[in-house]
Amino acid sequence: MKLLFTFPGQGTQHEGMLQNLPGTELEQAREVLGAEADTLDGADALTHTRAVQLCLLISGVAWGRELERRGVTPDIVSGLSIGAYPAAVIAGALDFSDALRLVALRGDLMEQAYPHGYGLTAIMGLTLPQVETLIEGTGTYIANLNAETQIVIAGSDDGMAQAAARALAKGASKAKRLAVSVPSHCELLAEPAKKLASAFESVSLSRPRCAYLSGSTGRVLWQPEKIADDLAMNMARTVRWQEAVISANEREARLAIEMPPGGVLTCLTRQAAWEGETISLERSGVDVAVHLAKRLRA
Repeated sequence: MKLLFTFPGQGTQHEGMLQNLPGTELEQAREVLGAEADTLDGADALTHTRAVQLCLLISGVAWGRELERRGVTPDIVSGLSIGAYPAAVIAGALDFSDALRLVALRGDLMEQAYPHGYGLTAIMGLTLPQVETLIEGTGTYIANLNAETQIVIAGSDDGMAQAAARALAKGASKAKRLAVSVPSHCELLAEPAKKLASAFESVSLSRPRCAYLSGSTGRVLWQPEKIADDLAMNMARTVRWQEAVISANEREARLAIEMPPGGVLTCLTRQAAWEGETISLERSGVDVAVHLAKRLRA
């Protein structure tokens, strides 16, 4: 029986999410980012991709390390989109200071490429073939395969609105514009991804201490160069969260603990034929997570 740590992506952020963090990760972030670190989780800052992604990195690493301090260590880590970066840090593959610099650059590159008028929309209640059909001619792309009937599309505001209207007419239960201001996980971000990959050339990664499960491929990666490629290029690759969960399940993971903020991945994991327990740390609390993890190990 194994333990999986999961790390959420954009759309889960909220004002004040870096307040009362455990550990010294926020102080470490100040050493790299300067005074910016103290304003990242403000309402104005969270309208920018850079701040959102840095908040998710800092929060994920802080809470993952807090569980480790309490004797709970993962066998597998996996993150959705930007969540791959705190996952790599907790796995020991990527230094936290390097992650801060890379994520700041990642956010800047994404926002500079599409400063306004683009984003993501989640379509619920339809299958992939149905969504692929209805987005034809809209200029939108498949971005996330989160669950069998939860598909996220990326593109311009107008294109997504057109696709959303078609989806609802087709019988979708919901078509929701997400709190993401860039068209992630499609070819629209191919050029920014290549620029980020160039930045990774000056960073040294290590072999992870535990299994690093890619949210883009659904496969475990051990080689540092493959993890670097996964991190750099995932902004332009489709998220395959359902496949990642199935892979973790096949590797006998039976408890998934989602790092703050929110509980989106906890819900998605339950929808992917998960055979064990899955909890949101923010909603269940650290004590419950530690209890369940230690029971798993017993």
